[in-house]
Amino acid sequence: MWDRLRRVDPRVKVAGTRPLRRVDVWDREMSRRIAARPPGALDAVMKTLSPAANHGVLWFVVAGVLGARKGAGRKAAQRGVLSIAGASLTANAVLKPLLPRRRPAARELPAYQTIDDPPTSSSFPSGHAASAAAFATAVALESPRRGLVVAPLAAAVAYSRIHVGVHWTSDVVAGAALGSGVALLTRRWWPVRGTDEARARPVDSVEPLPDGEGLVMIVNPLSGEEGVDPGDDIAAALPRARVLRTERGLDVGEQLEAALAQADGWVRAVGVAGGDGTVGAVAAVANRRGLPLVLVPAGTLNHFARDVGVYDLQEAVDASQAGEAVAVDLALVEAHPGQGADPVSDEVTRTWHFLNTASIGSYPELVRLREQWQPRWGKWPAFLAALLAVLRKSERVEVKIEGHWHTVWFLFVGNGPYHPRGMVPAWRPTLDSGLLDVRWLRADIRFSRLRAFLALMLGALGHSRVYAQREVDHLDVELREPGMLATDGEVVEEAGRYTFRVAEKPIPVYRRDEEQWSGRDRPYLG
Repeated sequence: MWDRLRRVDPRVKVAGTRPLRRVDVWDREMSRRIAARPPGALDAVMKTLSPAANHGVLWFVVAGVLGARKGAGRKAAQRGVLSIAGASLTANAVLKPLLPRRRPAARELPAYQTIDDPPTSSSFPSGHAASAAAFATAVALESPRRGLVVAPLAAAVAYSRIHVGVHWTSDVVAGAALGSGVALLTRRWWPVRGTDEARARPVDSVEPLPDGEGLVMIVNPLSGEEGVDPGDDIAAALPRARVLRTERGLDVGEQLEAALAQADGWVRAVGVAGGDGTVGAVAAVANRRGLPLVLVPAGTLNHFARDVGVYDLQEAVDASQAGEAVAVDLALVEAHPGQGADPVSDEVTRTWHFLNTASIGSYPELVRLREQWQPRWGKWPAFLAALLAVLRKSERVEVKIEGHWHTVWFLFVGNGPYHPRGMVPAWRPTLDSGLLDVRWLRADIRFSRLRAFLALMLGALGHSRVYAQREVDHLDVELREPGMLATDGEVVEEAGRYTFRVAEKPIPVYRRDEEQWSGRDRPYLG
């Protein structure tokens, strides 16, 4: 076959005729067997299904269904659409022009199997099979259960291209392999997170809180969805707890401290329902008071709650009733007077606690833009767009790190090592490492912004000269000029010197028994 095709179409390149002849024989035998089937309902199904997947329409519909709700389904849909784009581009724009091949002759098939208006482009590889396999593999990476549902449909689409006679079997096999490979390759830029719940040591010193007994819970009704106040649901689920609501103009920490001062010693734990900013303020009070924390996710993104592994009110109730908790690090940053050539003082002018990240430079703006665009585009496309926007207009910052001056675009400090290393920080695999994750992007190298973007696109940022990363237990940072500090995405201060470190003791946070606990030497005893 390939020899005949080469005589008819000189563009066909035959690298080794004997293996290709074997493939040709196999392809023809498979097509002959399918053509020999008597007419039946399968023909109508295949003739309907095959065109339904034209231009990925079928998979976009499935992605819309999967992405209707937040969670693994939405992430599966986003990865699936991204994988289809890569597989379709590779198959149709690269391989088809490079490896032209005639499609099976329609006259060799019975009329009840063929479709109207068959394609005339190169047969190799099958773009339909590539898109189907890419989408199914991507969905399975994020959600194996959903992948089992999508896989039979993807297999049916791939087979339909043989059944209706527009592809040889080897075209479909090659396309499916290509699609699966592209989906697996997305992990280089977008790592798959097996579970949102990070590892942490169990704490055996917390008390059960039946119906919320001994709990003071503060609720921020302005967090999360507009007009939704979780306070009433919390009061109903924890009837013996004292539930407070934040008040405009009052500091959350000060409001909680005042309530604890009036509690006359009966408090066993403090609780919070709100976004990460509110949670951070209450966590600082818990740290000062030596109290465990009950966490109810009630913000917009709930990064910290997802890392801890508390997804809703019921899980917080179950954990507090059972008296089960894990140790979670709390990071803090201290501001000092003096910067650059001025005398540097050890005096601390103010201290902030943070649960997730702190940053100097343009990183807060990057996070803001990513979160603004993420609902429309997905996390990683939104991040790339935000990175381009921020780097285009950001200003250099001169900082002294580890005794050496650096010119950077931004400095990132994470409360604990973030994954993946050498890429965009996405999540924390552990909550009680006692370390800070420090990363910065250099601005003193020629074309540093372009090089950073290209390295990120190639999945090689960790090997680029413009990128640096450390894991330390504390960090002193000086600035030539006072610079803005942001904690958990909110700008909080402008100073010339900052000290970052992890609090001496982790905070016990109520969470149900951690099945992922990797068997460290012994539980944290408080």
